[in-house]
Amino acid sequence: MKKHLKRVIRRSQRDYSLAFKLQVVQQVEKGELTYKRAQKHYGIQGKSTVLVWLRKHGTLDWTLPKQYTLENERKLTPEQRIKQLETALKDEQDKNLIYKTMFDILQKEHGIALPKKPLPKQSKGSKPKE
Repeated sequence: MKKHLKRVIRRSQRDYSLAFKLQVVQQVEKGELTYKRAQKHYGIQGKSTVLVWLRKHGTLDWTLPKQYTLENERKLTPEQRIKQLETALKDEQDKNLIYKTMFDILQKEHGIALPKKPLPKQSKGSKPKE
C-alpha cells in the first residue's frame, strides 16, 4: 500500500496578493483556522507572517497576547479569581520596585537625573491645589 502524502507548496513573499492576505485574515478572525494552522495550510514560511497580516489588515486587536479569556474567567471560583488577581498585583509591585531601584541607581551612582513628568494643566473650572 502506498501512503498518499499531500504535498504543501511553499510560497515566497512576492506570491502573496492583498486578496490572499485578506482571505487568510478573514478565516483566522472568523475562527475557521488558528493563525498557525493557516500558516501550515497555505504553506506560509514565515513564523509570524500571518500575525503581521492580522495586525495590519485585521479588525481584532492582535497587538498583545491574551492572558485569559472571558470563558476561563467564568470558570474560576471567587477564591481562584482573587488568587489570580493577587498574583498579578504582586508581579506589578515587583516591577515597580525594580524600576524605582533602577532610577535610584542611575541618579546616585551615575549622576543621571531623570526628568519628572509635569503636572497636567488644570481645567478652568477647577481650583488649584494649595
